[in-house]
This record gives sequence, C-alpha cells and structure tokens, in this order.
Amino acid sequence: MEQRHGLDAVRLRTPAETRWATMRDHLVERLKRVPVERIDAMLAEQRFVGRDGPITPDTPYRPAEYVWFHRDLPVEAPVPFEIEVVHRDDLLLVVDKPHFMATIPRGQHILETALVRLRREHGLPELSPAHRLDRMTAGLLMFVINREHRGAYQTLFRDRRVRKTYEAIAPYDPDLPLPQTVRSRIVKERGIIQAREVDGPPNAETLVELLEHRGGLGRYRLAPATGRTHQLRLHMHRLGIPIIGDDFYPVLTERPLDDFTNPLQLLAATLEFTDPITGELRSFRSRRRLDAWPDG
Repeated sequence: MEQRHGLDAVRLRTPAETRWATMRDHLVERLKRVPVERIDAMLAEQRFVGRDGPITPDTPYRPAEYVWFHRDLPVEAPVPFEIEVVHRDDLLLVVDKPHFMATIPRGQHILETALVRLRREHGLPELSPAHRLDRMTAGLLMFVINREHRGAYQTLFRDRRVRKTYEAIAPYDPDLPLPQTVRSRIVKERGIIQAREVDGPPNAETLVELLEHRGGLGRYRLAPATGRTHQLRLHMHRLGIPIIGDDFYPVLTERPLDDFTNPLQLLAATLEFTDPITGELRSFRSRRRLDAWPDG
C-alpha cells in the first residue's frame, strides 16, 4: 500500500496470481482488516477509484493496476488555537504554529494540522512545508507556496543552511556551566515514540545558553547544529534541566489528545537563511511567548 496526493493506493496482483472475477472480490481479500460490509459501503459511495473512474461492485478485475481510496477520517479534537501569519509573499508563508498542532497529516491528526488548516484558510492547494515542527513545539514554521519551489527550500533545511534558534523554559542550576555545546549520538527506532542517546560518534549538536533566570527557572536559547528527533529535549535532559512540560523524557507520560493544558515550554524562535530563489537574506522571529515566562 502507498499514498499519492492524499489518497491511499493498493496495487492489484499480477496476472499469474489472478483468481478474482471482480475488483470487489480482490479488495475483500487484500484489505483483510476492513469488514466486508464496509468495503461494500465504500463501493456504493464510489470511494474506490481506478484509472477510468469509480469502481462498482461489478467492475471486472484488472491485474497490475492501482486502486485509490479515501480512508475514513479519525474523530479529531479541534485544536483551540489559531495559527498566526508572520510573513507571506509569492514564495513563502511563514507562520507561528501553536502548541498541540501537528505540522502535516499523520496518524490521528488529519484535519487539525497546520498544513490542512492553512491550505483551506488561505486557498493554497499546493502549499507544502519546507520543514517540520513536532506537535508539542510552538513557533516558526515555513511553508512553500508553489510546488515548483518546494525542492529548493526543503534542500536548505536538509543541508543545514538555515540558522535556527529555540527558546526553552527549564529549571535553573547555578552550578551548570553555560553556555555549553552538547554533543551525543541519538537514534530513533521506527515504531518507538521516544528517541534515545547511545554510545558512538556524535550525530547531534546543540549550543545551550542561559538568557536569564528567576524563581528557580531559567530561560534558555538553544541553537541546534543538527536536527535529530527530540534532540533539544534529550540534550536539556542530559544537562539535568529537562524542559518544563516534557511528557516524553525522562519518562513517557500518555495524555488524552483533547488535553491542551501544560504545553511543552519550547518555542522555535528564529529562522535565518539566504533565499535560494531571490538570493536575499531572510530573517524571521516568532511573536509567541512561553507561558512559564509570561513577561519574556
């Protein structure tokens, strides 16, 4: 199974494997996790589509073809926060993403994602992210307006030619020498939510600076030189000052998807790069503030 243009796709078997009279017969056998009654209902609703149009219960089986279909969307809790536009021109849309909102559709988050919301609200069907922020991180997120420019901007992030800084609120330790560059080897295994640090050559690097402190908390600037999964969370935990509101480290704590309290105190604060299309220096700053440091 694969995905194309937001649809799931099933490739039908080759002629040597043919033993089905109709497309329906084949779909019933291929989609074993889907009840037969649901497949019949989807056929009646014309939700299975082949190259020649909708598939009916009587459509003859054709091997080595693709069949596309829309999945049933999960029930999603509306994310009760707005996406604020920081900048828009003919090339880019830069926004301040709120906490608790995924960047792109994935798993149980489809409609309540930054990409889907922005496409709908701004009438931009070709909009695509130049990079991603995880669901719990707020701040600057950059999208490319047109498909033909997507590769140029995504390559900037891939090749680490974008200077990024984050702000975080975490405990203050007067004995911790800062600024400090943290280096470690981080691995993320497929199907496991948490990443982890292991022995071996470093593949993750973060400069950690203390901006100010009060009341036992510190406001920190984090400048990652790499972009490993959960890198900032792991490096702050490594220093003994885990980010306030971190549900993943040191212990994974499950929370309901409709719980929008106690956000992770991590903000993507700045982006700076040389535009690959215009050649100009681009610089953006988040307008958001972290709740744990309200006067920041």
